[in-house]
Amino acid sequence: MRTDQIFTRLERVFARLDREPERPAHLQVPQMSRHRVVLFGATLVFYLAIVIGVLTTSWLVRLDWQLMFFRPYEQWPQVHAFLDYLVVLGQRGPTSMMVMAWLGWRCWRQHTLRPLITLGVALLALNVTVGSVKLGLGRLGPHYATQIGSAEMFGGGDIFPSGHTANAVVTWGILAYLASTGVTRRVLSTASAIVALSVGATTVYLGTHWVSDVLLGWAAGLLVLLALPWFEPFIARAEAFIMEQRVAWRLRRQSGGSAVPVPTVPLSTQAKVFVQRAAEALPVAEEVTPVPAGAGAAAGHATAARTAAPHVGARPHVIRSERTPVTPVGSRRPPHTDRDRTGRNPAARPVTGG
Repeated sequence: MRTDQIFTRLERVFARLDREPERPAHLQVPQMSRHRVVLFGATLVFYLAIVIGVLTTSWLVRLDWQLMFFRPYEQWPQVHAFLDYLVVLGQRGPTSMMVMAWLGWRCWRQHTLRPLITLGVALLALNVTVGSVKLGLGRLGPHYATQIGSAEMFGGGDIFPSGHTANAVVTWGILAYLASTGVTRRVLSTASAIVALSVGATTVYLGTHWVSDVLLGWAAGLLVLLALPWFEPFIARAEAFIMEQRVAWRLRRQSGGSAVPVPTVPLSTQAKVFVQRAAEALPVAEEVTPVPAGAGAAAGHATAARTAAPHVGARPHVIRSERTPVTPVGSRRPPHTDRDRTGRNPAARPVTGG
C-alpha cells in the first residue's frame, strides 16, 4: 500500500532547496586583518579631514564654488542625457533590487543566507551613519546656496555626504566583498570602483552635489565595507537562528500533518540532523525498529511502508522479496512436480560417467 503525501507549493520549494549543494567548503569569511585595520584608520582620518575642511571654510569650500560656477552641464551638454541614466546606478532602490536578485540566486545555489544578510547589514549601517551625518550637518546643495563662498552648513539641507556616491560604493562593493575567489574579487573591486567614481562625478556634473560631498560619500561607503568583518559573528548568529526556525517550522508541519511524533531533543540538535540529511540528499524519515531476518515477507512490507519519506524527487526502487512461483488459479496447465526450478526434468539429463 502506497503512503505518499501531498505537499504544498512552499514545501516543494523547500524540498528543492534541500537537494541543492551545501555551502562550498572553499568559501572563507573575510577577517579583520591588520591591513584592513590600517586602511580603515586611514579612511577615517580622511573622512574627518573632509568634515573639518568644510566646517572651517577652507580651500575645499573654494573649490566647491569654483566648480559650481564652471557649470559642467553647460560646458558638455551632449552627455547630459546619458549621465541622467548613469546616476541611477547610485540610487538605493533600483541598485538594491538588482544586487538582491543576484545574491538571492547565490543563496539558493550555495544553501546559505549569508549573502542577503550581509547586504542587509551593510545597507542598515550605511543608512544609519550617512543619514545621521546628513541631518546633523544640514548642508545646502549648490542649487539652494544662499551666500557665495559660504560652506552652507546647518541650513536644513541633507546632501553632505553624497548618498548616491556612498550607496554606489556599498551596493556594488558588496559583490566584491562576497566573491568566492581572489580573481573574481579583484575584477569586481575594479568594476565597483569605476561605477562609484562615475556616479560621484556625475552628481558634480549635474550640479546636485559639491565636490566635498562626493569625497565624503566615497569615504563613508568605504568605511562601511571595511567594517563588515566586525559584523560577521552577528551575521553567522542571524543565519543560524533563521535556519533553526525553519527546521522547527518543518518539524511542526510534519508532526501536524501525520501521526509522526516530534522527538523531544533540543532544537539545535534537530537542526544539525536536518541539515546533515539534506546535505546527503536523503529523505527525512521516521526511525524504524529493525525487523529480525526470520520475521517473514509481511514484516518487510510493513517496514517499507513505515519508512516512506516526504521526498519530492524520484522514489527509491523497492526490491521485492523472492518467493516460490505459484500456478495461477484457473490455469489449465498442470503443475510439473518432476521438474526443478530451471524447468528441466532431472530424469532426462544424460548420465556421464567415468
